[in-house]
Amino acid sequence: MRADLARALHEDPSALADDDNLIDFGLDSVRAMTLITRWRQAGAQLEFAECAARPELGYWWELVRSRRQS
Repeated sequence: MRADLARALHEDPSALADDDNLIDFGLDSVRAMTLITRWRQAGAQLEFAECAARPELGYWWELVRSRRQS
């Protein structure tokens, strides 16, 4: 996820901390929806609305991780 986000934002993956607000890095709704769609196709259980409500990589990863264990 970090690498995908970094590519979409034209940033180095190490520049994205888990608690950074991704909107501050320029993440817009179109890119977010594109990424979420790609991740959902790979099996992640994410919804755009929940990601938009808290645009932080660490939060998104926790959602994916917790739902894989269920």
